[in-house]
Amino acid sequence: MLNSLIGFIQKLFDLKHLNENFLIPYGNLTYALLFFIIFAETGFVVTPFLPGDSLLFAVGAIAAWDNPPLDLFTLIILLSVAGIIGNTINYRIGYYIGPKIFEQEKIRLIKKEHLIKTHAFYEKHGALAIILSRFLPIFRTFVPFVAGIGRMDWKKFMLYNVVGGISWVVIGTVAGYLFGNIPWVQEHFEMVLIAIVVITVMPAVIGMASEYLKSRKAK
Repeated sequence: MLNSLIGFIQKLFDLKHLNENFLIPYGNLTYALLFFIIFAETGFVVTPFLPGDSLLFAVGAIAAWDNPPLDLFTLIILLSVAGIIGNTINYRIGYYIGPKIFEQEKIRLIKKEHLIKTHAFYEKHGALAIILSRFLPIFRTFVPFVAGIGRMDWKKFMLYNVVGGISWVVIGTVAGYLFGNIPWVQEHFEMVLIAIVVITVMPAVIGMASEYLKSRKAK
């Protein structure tokens, strides 16, 4: 299953051979597969490696083609719902089984340091972290889980969840739609996707480095 999913993602990012390798074989099933990827990336703490920002940019770029095989409006609605449902499931998992997982010294399939750093991020930014985390890989997967562990108010969580989910999908897909058809972007598409990943990860890396330096200085 995992190998099939990775193969699907690789075909999606191969812009030069996208039609014959991806869109023709999968057809309308493409929407369901995209829904599942976004849902899984935001819904399960064991799948933070799945693409998020880069995937939104890629499908937005495809929607800007002449006679596009993917519709931008449909993508925005479908993937927003996927992200909102994913965070909701993640919150519920954290709410019911999170405390037991968090107390364990070793956690299979989950890096405990990610949980600890995410908890610090959540404590620092409060409820706003639900929105901010949407634009930060790793944090995007772990923040709703930590919010569940912390028993965050359900109504407040859902408000930020909906606002953050829609904002993330709209910004990501529309950016791809506007810039994905620029010749230079098309010629260097894989580099652009890598740059998106690096740019979105940098704030988290800088924040972690800052916290580490502060702790070292305090010691």
